[in-house]
Amino acid sequence: MIEPLDTILALVLLSILFSFGSSMLPGLIKLVAFQGVFVSLAPLFLDHTTGLGGIAFTLVTLVIRGIIIPLCIYMAIRKVAIRREVEPIIGYNASVLIGLALIVAATFVSRNFTLPSSSESVLLMPTTITLLVAGMFILIARRNAIAMVLGYIMMENGIYLVGTTFSIRAIHIVEFGILLDILAAVMIMAIILQNIKHTFDDIDTALLRTLKE
Repeated sequence: MIEPLDTILALVLLSILFSFGSSMLPGLIKLVAFQGVFVSLAPLFLDHTTGLGGIAFTLVTLVIRGIIIPLCIYMAIRKVAIRREVEPIIGYNASVLIGLALIVAATFVSRNFTLPSSSESVLLMPTTITLLVAGMFILIARRNAIAMVLGYIMMENGIYLVGTTFSIRAIHIVEFGILLDILAAVMIMAIILQNIKHTFDDIDTALLRTLKE
């Protein structure tokens, strides 16, 4: 029998593949928001969230991760009038193939971990590993400043699943602190992004090399 959590995690894995092949920044933002919503729902299926307090923390996490942070990033790209990502370091088709290989590798590697949670999900650890490495890949393979920020958020989604898997107590308090740090970082990023756009008329991070003496 397929657990509801496995269905959610399968959708998260699909969103990773779509994000690897996405060249439109608004679409990439929507995919990361999609990930944030479903990753935030994971504790509800792990018996880690009990009582009204736990459910309230989960809902607040969902709103911040799935709505507020993506909305801030979307407003930032509207201000700088950027709709399409610059040519990536690694092509989109090659990125999708790498994403498939990453999911397969994560599935094999996850067999070496023993989950302390009560869930019998077979996709929990593979999805966690895939999110972490996928975020790193986007940071390396994309030169667009916005895409790199989205890669960082994707990594944080993986960190959240790690905490959800291995932590039972105080998980929401720790996660809430991390989310507030990310929200502040996104706001600072929006200011820096406008300055980069004003100086270089683009947000290709490769242009920052011209600042070297």
